[in-house]
Amino acid sequence: MIGRLMVSLSLIRVAMLVGADPQGWYPHEGGLLKYRVNLRFGEEPLTAAGGFGSGASTLPAGWKFGRVSAVAVDSAGEVYVFHRGKEADPLIVFDSQGRYLRSWGRGMFGDPHGLRIDPQGYVWITDVGLHQVMKFDRKGELRLVLGKRSVPGADAGTFNKPTDIAFAPSGDFYVSDGYGNSRVVKFSRDGKYLFAWGRAGTGAGEFHTPHSVAVDSHGTVYVSDRENNRIQIFTPEGKYLRQWNHLGSTQNLFLTPDDHLWILTHRDRVEGGAYNTLGGRVMHVDLKTGKILGSFESPGHWLHVTPAGVIFVGSLTGNVFRWTPGWPE
Repeated sequence: MIGRLMVSLSLIRVAMLVGADPQGWYPHEGGLLKYRVNLRFGEEPLTAAGGFGSGASTLPAGWKFGRVSAVAVDSAGEVYVFHRGKEADPLIVFDSQGRYLRSWGRGMFGDPHGLRIDPQGYVWITDVGLHQVMKFDRKGELRLVLGKRSVPGADAGTFNKPTDIAFAPSGDFYVSDGYGNSRVVKFSRDGKYLFAWGRAGTGAGEFHTPHSVAVDSHGTVYVSDRENNRIQIFTPEGKYLRQWNHLGSTQNLFLTPDDHLWILTHRDRVEGGAYNTLGGRVMHVDLKTGKILGSFESPGHWLHVTPAGVIFVGSLTGNVFRWTPGWPE
């Protein structure tokens, strides 16, 4: 009996050494998306030859990004960076290669958060410190303010730490109102309050930190219900349709004009809170099914995908990452 036991143990050891399949790297969901990265876009512009991270900064002397909360790209390819640093203007514009063009906003914001550019080229931001949404032209002239400065609320004229903006094909727009409230607010194209929906909770149409919002070409509304580890989907009138709870705790949503969905996400809210956007995934998601088409690792709080497939990520590490399709040679 002892001899048989010794033989069995020896066979187990051999199997562990030769035939066993030890736990290794978890595969990329949907398959690895092959991208390469410029880690310090705007602070280390591309060289004339297109090399990453080797150009001299063109920022004004003494300027440096603080925590980068958001990034967006306009139709001309200019890149807008919204950050929380003290030395530099909070909204800085670069060309597509990372060369400084212009900036604005010093003394204007409380706590920068969201940044989007509408189809007409206007620049919209959310400020979670001032409880406001602001609209600028591309030169930095203020065109519209929604919400009362430093006054939190939940009525037609106030927000409580709004997080994001999304634009419908009709020209109407939505604000996820977000950290203090648990709702989505709809406005007409000229900024008139229309209605709101949502409350705190875990049920259908309820939210725990609606952190990002996006609208597809049909007007369907997608809301990152971040702390509930799901994306909820609604009609343009705010009627609940369905939810995806397999994509983790999403930081940010981006929908391309041809309805390709890209997200920044963590496995769950616990991981997201612990990593504070340092870990996580960029994922490409099929809009009809929610199927993950591909992914890769990236820190990040905000993302924008250009028509050429370049992905800009704003990170609270104080970086803007410029991800370009392709694999190092």
